[in-house]
Amino acid sequence: MKRDFIPIQRIERAAYKVLADYGESYGRIAIPPIPVEEILECQLDLAMDFDDLAVRFGSDDVLGASFIDKGSVVFDMSLDPEENPQREGRYRFTVAHEAGHWVLHVPQILAERKQLTLFDLGEPPPPIVCRSSQSKEPREWQADSFAGFLLMPEHMIREAWQELGSDDGALNVHEEICELRGVYGLTDDELDPSCEAAKRMARYFNVSAQAMQIRLVGLKLLDTEPPQHGGIF
Repeated sequence: MKRDFIPIQRIERAAYKVLADYGESYGRIAIPPIPVEEILECQLDLAMDFDDLAVRFGSDDVLGASFIDKGSVVFDMSLDPEENPQREGRYRFTVAHEAGHWVLHVPQILAERKQLTLFDLGEPPPPIVCRSSQSKEPREWQADSFAGFLLMPEHMIREAWQELGSDDGALNVHEEICELRGVYGLTDDELDPSCEAAKRMARYFNVSAQAMQIRLVGLKLLDTEPPQHGGIF
């Protein structure tokens, strides 16, 4: 088994355990949105701050960084919800993403450091730097998956889906998305635009519509594929 492999079921259980532990300490979270900042600071006992990460790391695609030796997480100042409220959904997902690193990966990193040889110079572990260009790296998509489970727990999604007037069957939005792709002039290799149902749910959970659409498709509540017509005539 590869060191970086973590089954998706384990990632989901880890996210739900964090929610349960937070509930035991500070009160059960009954409705969305999930208080992700409080989870990071109070439940995981981490410090939070903003900085110009493009300058700090010499790259303009860094949204967050976790400093293991300091027990802190720093976010790029472009995500500060007070300065850029239109990016609050992206900010909250990045907070949950960094929480995923601390739950899934930091224990592994610390355990590996204990196994270093006598030639170890005692240097602190390097920060976990999250770049958008590395989104397909195992640890990055694992942290993304954790964030999705943490911010959009399945039971809350299904309850909200029904409250907002949808049934348990998958809503096919293929035609709507095709129309939106034409309106925005998107190419085939670009992400699907967000449908109205995803936007409506996203507002309820205070996440980005794109993140919500991915979650709804994963739960088979949204279907973005062409509708299947029965029978051959």
